[in-house]
Amino acid sequence: MIIKHFSYIAWVIENNLETLKVYKMSKFGALKDLVMSLEADFSKFYEKGNSAAGTRVRKGMQDLKNMAQDIRKEVQDMKNS
Repeated sequence: MIIKHFSYIAWVIENNLETLKVYKMSKFGALKDLVMSLEADFSKFYEKGNSAAGTRVRKGMQDLKNMAQDIRKEVQDMKNS
């Protein structure tokens, strides 16, 4: 009976670790998606002088900074645990 419980616990831990890995990598994907979504606004601002695009670039860069800071903190916490 105890062995069945340990097997089940090991299975749950293993599946949760895989889910966690996918979740962590999805953060990286979200970071890449955000950078790529800003490409057109960068072009409009720097090449055409569109000030509204500059505002969107600034907002996007602030979002990028916040996402990066969250990931940085998470990595540091994992490293120190």
